[in-house]
Amino acid sequence: MKVIVVGCHGQMGQPISRFVDEREGMELVGGVGPVGRDYIGRDLGQVVGLGRDLGIPVVDDLASIIDQCDALIDVSSVEQCLQTLDLAVAHKKALVTASTGFTPEQFERFEAAGAEIPVIFKCNTSKMVNVMLKLVELAAKALVDETDIEIIDQHDRYKLDAPSGTAVIIGNMIAELKGTTLDELAEYGRGGHGARKPGGVGFHSLRAGDITSDHKVFFGGMGERLEITHYSYSDDCFARGAVDCAAFLHGKPAGVYNIKEVFDL
Repeated sequence: MKVIVVGCHGQMGQPISRFVDEREGMELVGGVGPVGRDYIGRDLGQVVGLGRDLGIPVVDDLASIIDQCDALIDVSSVEQCLQTLDLAVAHKKALVTASTGFTPEQFERFEAAGAEIPVIFKCNTSKMVNVMLKLVELAAKALVDETDIEIIDQHDRYKLDAPSGTAVIIGNMIAELKGTTLDELAEYGRGGHGARKPGGVGFHSLRAGDITSDHKVFFGGMGERLEITHYSYSDDCFARGAVDCAAFLHGKPAGVYNIKEVFDL
C-alpha cells in the first residue's frame, strides 16, 4: 500500500510518516507541506526524522504526486485538508484525516465523498481513546439521567479548536442518549453567579505548554462520582492509529468508515 502524508512535517505528520515507513506492507511514497516552508524540496526521510534519505523530495503541490499513492493520510490544516479531499475524490484515492476544527457543512463534504472513495474522518485515531469512548458510552447509558456530566479536555497551547473534537464526540453521544442536541445541553466554562444548568453537559478546555492530549469525563452523583480518563504522553498513539486506519481502508470499496470498525469496537 503506497501512502502520501499531507502535513508530513507537523506534530502528527512526522510520527505518521515514520510508522508508515516501518509498517510491513506499506510504502511511504510522498510528503506534502505548505507553500513557502524551508523544507520543501528536501528529502522526505530527513524531514520526518528517519535519519536517512528516501530519494523523495517533499512537495507543496499534492496534485503533482497524488497518482503515485493508494491512500492519503492528511493531518494538515482545515483548508489544506479540504483541498486534499477534493483531489482524493478526483483521483479516487482512499483518505484518512485526523484533523479537527471543521464546520458541520465541511463535514458534509466528507460524507458526500464516501460515495466516491473510502474515507475515515471525524475521529480520534488512538485505540485507547476509542476504548475510553466505549466505556463512557456504557457509563452514560446507565447514569445519564441521574448524574451531572462534565468534560475536561487538555491540550497544548497551539491547539486551535476548543472544545476538542473528542470532547464534542462525547457530548454528542450524551445528547443523543438524552434525545436532544448538544446545542441544547452544552455549557462552555462558567462565570458569574447561578446554579448549574440542570441536565446540562459542562465543557472545560485547558490549553497550556506542551500537553499532548488528555480527556476526562465526570459523572457526578450524590455522595459519589465516576471519572473516566485518557492520558497521552506523545502523539505516537494517534499517529499509529491513523496508520491503522489507512491499512484498514486498503482494498475497501467507497464508503464512510467508522473508527470502531478499525479497532473492532
